[in-house]
Amino acid sequence: MRTAPTILHLDMDAFFASVEQASKPSLRGKAVVVGGLGPRGVVATASYEARVFGVHSAMPMGQARRLAPNAAYLVPRFHLYKSISERVMELLRALSPLVEPLSLDEAFVDLEAGGVAWDEPSARLAGIKLRADIRAVTGLTGSVGLAASKMLAKIASEAAKPDGLVVIEPGTERAMLGPMSVRTLPGVGPATGDHLRRAGITTVEEIVEAGEDELVRLLGKAHGHGLYAMALARDDRPVVAERETKSVSVEDTYDVDIHDRTRVGLEVQRLAERCVRRLRGAGLSGRTIVLKVRRYDFSTLTRSETLRGPTDDPAVIREAAARLLDSVDTTGGVRLLGVGVSGLADYTQEDLFAQAAGERAVAEGPVEEHAAAVAAEEQPSLAERRWPAGHDVRHTEFGHGWVQGSGLGRVTVRFETPDSEPGRVRTFRVDDPDLEAADPLPLVLRGPDGGGRVPGPGPQAGSSVPASLPKS
Repeated sequence: MRTAPTILHLDMDAFFASVEQASKPSLRGKAVVVGGLGPRGVVATASYEARVFGVHSAMPMGQARRLAPNAAYLVPRFHLYKSISERVMELLRALSPLVEPLSLDEAFVDLEAGGVAWDEPSARLAGIKLRADIRAVTGLTGSVGLAASKMLAKIASEAAKPDGLVVIEPGTERAMLGPMSVRTLPGVGPATGDHLRRAGITTVEEIVEAGEDELVRLLGKAHGHGLYAMALARDDRPVVAERETKSVSVEDTYDVDIHDRTRVGLEVQRLAERCVRRLRGAGLSGRTIVLKVRRYDFSTLTRSETLRGPTDDPAVIREAAARLLDSVDTTGGVRLLGVGVSGLADYTQEDLFAQAAGERAVAEGPVEEHAAAVAAEEQPSLAERRWPAGHDVRHTEFGHGWVQGSGLGRVTVRFETPDSEPGRVRTFRVDDPDLEAADPLPLVLRGPDGGGRVPGPGPQAGSSVPASLPKS
């Protein structure tokens, strides 16, 4: 393990919810929950104000509504989150060539590899500057942990939340970890934690006292050895710049089980189209098409078909997914469908187009007609338009706003922008021709000098003073 805290872990604070608060002045300082709003939806992110009521990620949305009935419940805007994430990752890559993204809002950075830090003071300065740059570029806050290993850097960033910076200096790791719960260590979930608790082990120090042999007896060889090493603060894992993508997939969970076989087939085709768009967006192709079906009784079936070579052709993937569906009994109803592609490559095999058609000749015309039909299918009439809560709209008279809710033929919109005061609320018919979906507005305004200007107070007002992890 290195001798300076030059591994940085960044974790954006309540990322999805913070983006929503930053873009909607009326929600700043209020409880916001982002996730699937249907009966089977789950919480993706809860703002810190919502967490006070016990709402947390992965919680069923129904339970969240019971805990925080007055919170704002919004449908995710993933395109916006991704665009902001890309700007944050650009800042990280300016620090070092070794950046390991874990998700849209989280990453490790090897500061030493970038030459920006070599000891505790230089690492701390890099962390302070990064947090300031993130605020200037995105208007959001992130928490930073600095340590000599990835495990400890992540623990430090968790201790820094929200909107803080914590440094774990080499040599203090054991004393710091000792009194912490065993759940602090990576890989110790509820089941392992309960197993250890029944053996009288609840803290990291008690793991060390129990000894490696006892851990192996309790948890098995691999997990026991690994957990004992972590309890001793041993973690030599390097920051890996590129994580190899193993598959590309999309899936949908339906509020009501789908029983109609024709609709199931159409949904699979739609998912295949979405999967192809994601595949092409990543510049990839793949050989193995995977279909996932979760039935009414929660049983999950997976079927796959491997082609002669990699493809990103929508006709190939659509037809392979349809063939896989033919082998699945959906009589009792379907609650989730997914289509994926694995065996990825960065090239395609042109003659696979013939494979998709089997023995019939396929011309460009039918494929284009199918794509046109899908596109037409996805363009609803004015009366059929859906208005997801939290999504952006524009009205010809009142300007930019966002959907507060819809139902019974009406849609309620709050008209405000990231740099405005909290706006007024108005209600329209869902088929109002003057109302249309809009793209999100930038969270940060550009000043005359090209620099960013944050339009209003941040979603959380944390201290900008670097914190120190308490030692015991």
